[in-house]
Amino acid sequence: MLSQNHLWRLSALAVVICLLTACASTPQTASNTHPTANLSNHKTYEFVPRPGPNRGGNTTLLTTYFETSVSKQMDARGYRKVDTNPDLLVNSNANVKEQADVESMPGPAAGCYGYRGGLCGGSQVEAVHYKVGTAHSDVVDASSAKWCGKGGPRAS
Repeated sequence: MLSQNHLWRLSALAVVICLLTACASTPQTASNTHPTANLSNHKTYEFVPRPGPNRGGNTTLLTTYFETSVSKQMDARGYRKVDTNPDLLVNSNANVKEQADVESMPGPAAGCYGYRGGLCGGSQVEAVHYKVGTAHSDVVDASSAKWCGKGGPRAS
């Protein structure tokens, strides 16, 4: 049997988990369509033979993820995936690069000697490294090779 102390700890843990779950963000997406594109004339789509995320002629997990996600969205909008003579071609791409920010904070005071003497403030410098990425899918009219639109995640 659980003691009252254990029940209190479990309740506190449940509250923390709920709060953390509430803070989780849902990715937002954005799209741009060419002003003269008439997508109502298009019914079918296919992915380009060599999509952007592929490396060395091999299909990557990222390519599979893009194609699965894009297919869900295209199918939901009434487009049909075909293997030959598509109305639209879809290509996806992603880019990740490493960036760094340098942050400077006042540090503890230290003794200074020589000219003017007394206490001098120091500083602490820290480099913060992180990765920044972009991802998008382009849709092109297969017969005219005219760009029709782009979609992907947006910053929130």
